[in-house]
Amino acid sequence: MRKNSGFSLVELMIVIVIIGVLAAVAVPIYNNNVTKAKMSEADAALGSIRTQLRVYYGENGDYPTVSPAGYVIGATWNDIKAGEITGTYFSDSSYTYLSSDGSDYTLTCAAGTILNSDRALNQDGTLSGGI
Repeated sequence: MRKNSGFSLVELMIVIVIIGVLAAVAVPIYNNNVTKAKMSEADAALGSIRTQLRVYYGENGDYPTVSPAGYVIGATWNDIKAGEITGTYFSDSSYTYLSSDGSDYTLTCAAGTILNSDRALNQDGTLSGGI
């Protein structure tokens, strides 16, 4: 008699089923983590811009007036240079600032094709959108 070596069809099918189950569990978790990374990048850049606005407010007593919404890079009220808030998912041109009266403002990270909606931050520190 000859000794059979290798795997049987049943053993191979069991391994394929196990790999399928692991993939079915791992893919949604991965997608959720990618979404969190996108939101974190937007939030970090919005926080940096907010810091610049707080400095401006401390020096001038009000926020800069910009209407319609202007891009953050190239604005006279901040020290943020080109490329400083560009990340993996968003570029400098993704971020805009709007304040029509100098007492309140809205910072926006444009959703583009990255998020489902624009991510916004107001003077109170409330984040909205982006999911």
